[in-house]
Amino acid sequence: MLEDFINKIIEGDCYEVMQQLPAESIDLVVTSPPYNLKNSTGNGLKNGSKGKWSNAALMKGYATHSDDLPYDEYVDWQRKCLEEMLRVIKEDGAIFYNHKWRVQNGLLQDRQEIVNGFPVRQIIIWKRKGGINFNPGYFLPTYEVIYLIAKPAFKLIPKANSVGDVWEIKQEMNNPHPAPFPVALVERIISSTNAKIILDPFMGSGTTAIAAIRNERDYIGVEISHEYCEMAEKRIKEERELIHLNFSKTLQ
Repeated sequence: MLEDFINKIIEGDCYEVMQQLPAESIDLVVTSPPYNLKNSTGNGLKNGSKGKWSNAALMKGYATHSDDLPYDEYVDWQRKCLEEMLRVIKEDGAIFYNHKWRVQNGLLQDRQEIVNGFPVRQIIIWKRKGGINFNPGYFLPTYEVIYLIAKPAFKLIPKANSVGDVWEIKQEMNNPHPAPFPVALVERIISSTNAKIILDPFMGSGTTAIAAIRNERDYIGVEISHEYCEMAEKRIKEERELIHLNFSKTLQ
């Protein structure tokens, strides 16, 4: 039953867990999957002891996930996950799918292999601050993209549609996860909808849950890494304690 998943972080494979959710039971999906960054044509993140990114936080991947799948396998995996996300959202639901465009073998890898055939309604540009570029063949990438994959009846709340499609939001800095989602980014998405239940099948450190709690919504998180599950639960507990403390102060 859906109630068994509400406001919980489920440790497990996201595809297998999503298969247990009833069809059309989720209002909104907000997620950012692993980008497969270690599968690179350059020396990039391939080697943790040498190369240009020897000290990068992502050189070891994401805990139990190496982030180095053969590209065809990665695309197939992500498409299967998106199919399940599309199955579980309601007819007025949507998926906000954050990904990163990359240059591989001199050509732009814009993730069309993944999203092609899905009902992509809009691309939102998330403009981050800073970055590093070792390649003299192109300018410094400073943004990621969010694919809005929507079912026919999806709508934003009144006045939310006046917000532009380029969002300048700083990256999360005080988070031990190697690639955390900014809370402000997820809050902007959630607060622009009437969604009551938000799913994040790649929950990581729990950012989507934090944003849901702050907006008084329910969440379902799935995360394969035990380490990240514990990290998320700790952040959620601290968030709830802070909300309780602030509420108590208002009563004094």
